[in-house]
Amino acid sequence: MALVLHYHPLSSFCHKVLIALYEKEIDFDLHHLDLAAPGVRERFNALWPVGKMPVLEDSGRGQVMGEASIIIEYLDLHYPGARQMLPADADAALEVRLWGQIMDNYVQHQMQKCVTDGMRPEGKGDPFGVTEAAACIKNCFRLINDRMKDRAWLAGEDFSLADCAAEPALFYGRLVVPMEDFPHLSAYFERLIARPTVARVLEEARPWFHLLPVADRLEARFC
Repeated sequence: MALVLHYHPLSSFCHKVLIALYEKEIDFDLHHLDLAAPGVRERFNALWPVGKMPVLEDSGRGQVMGEASIIIEYLDLHYPGARQMLPADADAALEVRLWGQIMDNYVQHQMQKCVTDGMRPEGKGDPFGVTEAAACIKNCFRLINDRMKDRAWLAGEDFSLADCAAEPALFYGRLVVPMEDFPHLSAYFERLIARPTVARVLEEARPWFHLLPVADRLEARFC
């Protein structure tokens, strides 16, 4: 197989790329990265020295691509498949990139700050930083809630890269900051998880959800 996605089913940024791949309906293989297994970390770092997943390996074109948004844009360029994740119009594409970055930077990364801080050794935490991160998520939820009052998808009229970014950001972010006070955001989240490609990604991750540091906050429908 020319395309191989190196990933883990719990990784939020892997979810982002998997959704795009399933939307495109193109052939690819999955390589599950068990970085705790002997030698796996070393082999992965040899492939991608940054050491962060996901990574797309394209043996047909002799390319190795990292960073979720860049992988999706690479796929749009060379493997368009059934659906493009960015529109052809330059201004519309900027809007998609903008909202994808908002989801990544102001929800996803802030959520990771909150969760990983709780895994630090005693006395090494950053409670002030966690409070700031949670406030950032809540502010972003408010922004997106207002935006989603009269639209189906995050950027433009069609499902896009921005929505691929939104699924993991909202799925995990709401475990840190509840969404109950944001009805339009909550309705958008329900549309997201009902989409077949997104539902597939979540179903494939289901056997691993018990390993999440915040697994006790998951609703029964995802367990």
